[in-house]
Amino acid sequence: MRTARRDTSAPKPLLARLLTGLAALIGLVVVGALFPGGAVAQPPGARTADARPAGARAADAAGLHISGGRLLEGNGNDFVMRGVNHAHTWYPGETRSLADVKALGANSVRVVLSDGYRWSENSPEDVAAVIGQCKANRLICVLEVHDTTGYGEDAAAGTLDHAADYWIGLKDVLAGQEDYVVVNIGNEPWGNTDPAGWTEPTVAAVEKLRAAGLRHTIMVDAPNWGQDWQGVMRANARTVYDADPTGNLIFSIHMYSVFDTAQEITDYLNAFVDAELPILIGEFGGPADQYGDPDEDTMMATAEQLGLGYLAWSWSGNTDPVLDLAIDFDPNRLSDWGDRVFHGADGIAQTSKEATVYGGGAPDTQAPTAPGAPAATAVTDTSVTLGWSAATDDTAVTGYDVVRVVDGAESVVAAPTTTTATVTGLTADTAYTFAVRARDAAGNRSARSATVVVTTDEGGGTPVGSCSVGYRVVGEWPGGFQGEIAVRNTGNTAITPWTLAFAFADGQSITHMWGGTAAQNAGAVRVTPASYTATIPAGGTVTLGFTARKGATNTAPTAFSLDGASCATA
Repeated sequence: MRTARRDTSAPKPLLARLLTGLAALIGLVVVGALFPGGAVAQPPGARTADARPAGARAADAAGLHISGGRLLEGNGNDFVMRGVNHAHTWYPGETRSLADVKALGANSVRVVLSDGYRWSENSPEDVAAVIGQCKANRLICVLEVHDTTGYGEDAAAGTLDHAADYWIGLKDVLAGQEDYVVVNIGNEPWGNTDPAGWTEPTVAAVEKLRAAGLRHTIMVDAPNWGQDWQGVMRANARTVYDADPTGNLIFSIHMYSVFDTAQEITDYLNAFVDAELPILIGEFGGPADQYGDPDEDTMMATAEQLGLGYLAWSWSGNTDPVLDLAIDFDPNRLSDWGDRVFHGADGIAQTSKEATVYGGGAPDTQAPTAPGAPAATAVTDTSVTLGWSAATDDTAVTGYDVVRVVDGAESVVAAPTTTTATVTGLTADTAYTFAVRARDAAGNRSARSATVVVTTDEGGGTPVGSCSVGYRVVGEWPGGFQGEIAVRNTGNTAITPWTLAFAFADGQSITHMWGGTAAQNAGAVRVTPASYTATIPAGGTVTLGFTARKGATNTAPTAFSLDGASCATA
């Protein structure tokens, strides 16, 4: 990807560009040697003979599968991906995105996940929910592990073997989803350092997944940060493909500024098509950067001419916002890049066709029923805890929006997945009107519940405690960060046990904590100690560490309380 971490997109230096041009010429000879009998490029949807035994081919065709170098559905229909990438693991709260992408015409989405090596692991429950959202929105779902990005050059990257173990751990979630899901083993799983090392671990990961019984179509990304400018995937594609006993494997090339001429693009894609080896453009960008100006027009036109899939990077949330297709996840605010991908020549709106597995019926447009009226179960001078009866839906309710109502206008103040939420940051002795809406996997929202009026306590000021708290961010990455909290006892007697409270303002959510146990409801966090931090001696300090998810903004908490008394901030 050329986004959430700009440094992961490798430039092609002048010498490398000259070598690449020479390699393109040599490659025409190499392809003939590596792919003997390579056919002339077939028109989109053309079928050629599959030399494997008929029994093996029939067993493979349980869902999406490869035949004659083409990606087919279980019924044999040719399927050409037209979609986008979506950074789910860094923005898990953007549950409406898949519905928005579908509404703009996409038939596929590539979803960023984490196997836990570099970012917070997406749980089986979360992955099952993502698959459910794809199906509810009639999208084919490409699931990818992003932690492998730039292995061999980026010291933080994980291995393909680790990613393979993650997929095997999801076997029960993935089983039966072969019609809907493609497994992309690992994103850009090798940098520019010794990219020849890519082939062996790629083969091993493919073999490991098949030995474990996964039958899905497998997608394999190229080295050189996905752009294969040294031709390693191109030269070794047959070896990797033959390592899959099912033959259900597709290659993914990522096209950014390395691919800035029409010749480079057409040569690369035609080499695979001529060899009847399946390929798609798994990521691509159009806007120019300091490395060059990608030729997105040729990418999209050639993909359409050859009947190859493409998945644009990326829906929203890039730290390099020039590559946001939608600004702030708003489908009504497409960027110039987004308008090009969705509405331009050879774009998604012109060329996308929905997978036939969805039967040609209408998308899920049925909203959940309205939840029950919320009731206040705890009221303080600055917060209220609300609870309500659950909504129902024809598929599944995936979450709720708690809204504050002022003069008929609504603002979301909490977005829980359960039927309770604590709203914080309120003003003492003030009346507030709240209501709740339900959401389903397709992004449909229910009618608003009945409202409840809650008046906060008068308060009297929060007592000041004998404590001070220091908060700092240890490290950040797209969609997440690591934090540290130091709690100091400034009094003359020990504090034991204790409860620390604070609130996040930007939707951050703690995923793991050491030194204590965190309970979070919306932005409000309450921490109870571990056994070894249960006592804070007079003048002493205990330190808590945690990892958390975040969005584009990561404002530090401004107020902390210990056992209900406010602490100074250090």
